[in-house]
Amino acid sequence: MKKLSIKDIAKMAGVASSTVSFVLNGKARQMRISEMVEKRVLDIANKAGYYPNQLAVSLRTGKSKTLGLIVEDIGNAFFASLAKTIEEEAEQYGYRVVYCSTENNPSKGKELINMLSQRQVDGYLITPVQHMEQDIQQLVQLQRPLVLIDRYLPSVEATCVLVDNADAIAQGMQHLIDKGFKKIGFVTVDLDTIQMEQRLDGYLTSLSKNGMRLNKDWILKIPFIHQREEALDSITLLLQNNPELDALFFATNYLGILGLESISRLNLSIPGNVAVISFDDHDLFRLYPPGITCIQQPVEAIAKKAVELLMQQLDNSDVQLQKSQVELAAKLIERGST
Repeated sequence: MKKLSIKDIAKMAGVASSTVSFVLNGKARQMRISEMVEKRVLDIANKAGYYPNQLAVSLRTGKSKTLGLIVEDIGNAFFASLAKTIEEEAEQYGYRVVYCSTENNPSKGKELINMLSQRQVDGYLITPVQHMEQDIQQLVQLQRPLVLIDRYLPSVEATCVLVDNADAIAQGMQHLIDKGFKKIGFVTVDLDTIQMEQRLDGYLTSLSKNGMRLNKDWILKIPFIHQREEALDSITLLLQNNPELDALFFATNYLGILGLESISRLNLSIPGNVAVISFDDHDLFRLYPPGITCIQQPVEAIAKKAVELLMQQLDNSDVQLQKSQVELAAKLIERGST
């Protein structure tokens, strides 16, 4: 059976070959082609089993129509949701996404950037790790389309999209204080990343703003790479050694989940013995009695804005776009744990 060409599809759809080419290369929106025509062309192409030769397209256009997404941990609920939305959004522009995880290892991050470069991805969406500054800076110097997500590197001038971490923690702290909780512990990750520093700073600033004494014994830092049982024991000891604590603020959702297990081990009630709030929502927090109060990040908005800014760079490759830092507000979701 003869393989269908773009000219064949154009004839069957009753449109110009250029229209078919634009549709199949994901440029229908950009070229103002109607949804009806786009659907007709795609339906015909799909039924005929037509797939453009991606290598030929890449050689002709200089674009692979793929984006590289590097996150900290694709198994984490936040990053998994982020990747899903980015993939859906990129598809609207005719792009596919290759994604991978650094596991907070800068050496692995360097390897992943090299791998994506060899695959000739058109743009990069990266959750940077400390000590990846040189690798990210090289992408900037080579003028590769790039957007950093969730965090930034102070020494690298690059467009980034993230949540206002300090303000988000301040929201949660003020909620606890307004509810009458005064002895609030903070469980965070022992990482020198900008977003974790901002979250701790939000906690410390809230204490100072409300005239509350800082007790360093109430701050617990869990190593990023940890054994689950060791982390559980650390949180359990925090509660046992500081029985005066009336609330715990967890800086990530996976720490919050560990915290719930530790509290259960001690047969403490929530919020009767200790109130609980976590940064980042999780399905478990809706289901775990009495419901866990959280700071919900605008995952969809972060993903959409990041893709939008990357597309602007891709569409204006010959124009030096101004680097921007976009901070989005998080939302307090109040449940029974506070």
